[in-house]
Amino acid sequence: MPEPSANAAPQDARRSAHAHAATLKRLEKSSGSLAAQAIARMDETLSWYRAMPPENRSWIGLVAQAGIAAFTEWFRHPDAPQAISTDVFGTAPRELTRAITLRQTVEMVRTTIEVMESAIDEVAAPGDESVLREALLVYAREIAFATAQVYAQAAEARGAWDARLESLVVNAVLSGEADEGAVSRAAALGWNSPEHVCVVLGTAPDGDSELTVEAIRRAARHAKLQVLTGVLGDRLVVIAGGNDNPLHVAKSLIGPYAAGPVVAGPIVPDLLAATRSAQAAAAGLKASAAWQDAPRPVLADDLLPERAIAGDPAAREQLVEEIYRPLEEAGSALLETLSVYLEQASSLEGAARMLFVHPNTVRYRLRRVTDVTGWSPSDVRSAFTLRIALILGRLADGDPQS
Repeated sequence: MPEPSANAAPQDARRSAHAHAATLKRLEKSSGSLAAQAIARMDETLSWYRAMPPENRSWIGLVAQAGIAAFTEWFRHPDAPQAISTDVFGTAPRELTRAITLRQTVEMVRTTIEVMESAIDEVAAPGDESVLREALLVYAREIAFATAQVYAQAAEARGAWDARLESLVVNAVLSGEADEGAVSRAAALGWNSPEHVCVVLGTAPDGDSELTVEAIRRAARHAKLQVLTGVLGDRLVVIAGGNDNPLHVAKSLIGPYAAGPVVAGPIVPDLLAATRSAQAAAAGLKASAAWQDAPRPVLADDLLPERAIAGDPAAREQLVEEIYRPLEEAGSALLETLSVYLEQASSLEGAARMLFVHPNTVRYRLRRVTDVTGWSPSDVRSAFTLRIALILGRLADGDPQS
């Protein structure tokens, strides 16, 4: 039996290279028709592709063409390092990752690979079919990894950008600089203008702020709230929308906050007005140390007397306008009765003696005080608030500049 000649292996390699060269030539020649077939198949089978605007469809066509061209180049040099994601997806603008989802991209890639696979017998040189089929399988795996990488990078970049954008909105609300630009930025983050908005403030926990923000988002989803949130210094700030009860909102979101007071500002109609809620919550957080037995969370409006004593002008005005002025308009008897009752250590009989009236008259007038102001003189905490309101009201009336 004759032994194989020494140059048999090089001859086999040359024959293999010659066959691959023929296949490469056919691939290059048919790449345009393969891309056209892939687009036609997408139009036939993918409803989302048919519904897309022409510009995006044209970009997808370019991606399909680039994918086939990249496979041809990869088949030519299978051992050379190739940046498939750049070769294929670099032809389309970054915005395309926002226009089509990862699932849609997978369907697009699968359709293109199926078209190429169905054309193997026509494209491959005789005897090279199995080689081309195996190469296509390997390439399909690589393009799948490349697709995942592109979307992962896009998600990471978008997440970082969204975090910066959200921080700008939260800071604008907290600093009193919210404007239409802040509203537009919030809309880009998915904020769709809920009717009821409030701001919740407290201390941020130690550790990764991103984990804290994600915990707030989970709590918000569970409570069916929209939120814009961020950690600013040592404060955890949440702008919440979708519920008209600020205490319920704060209780729903309190989990991620660190130990210490958590204050909910009043409900306002929209994001532009959220500055008022934020300022009330910030003033309440500052003054909360004066009320050691305050509940957690606590409303900023429940801290009105502490805020007023701490120098918050909005709290002072609110106490005068919502308590003192209505009592003043209801008649001097209510103001006088309330004042005497508080001075007499909340004693009905003592107040009745000082006013020369029956205790039932004092009792009736105090009920009227509650009806007019919403604060009950018989409750210790409410009595404290009413006393501060009376003091501020008298100071306002006694100010020659008022």
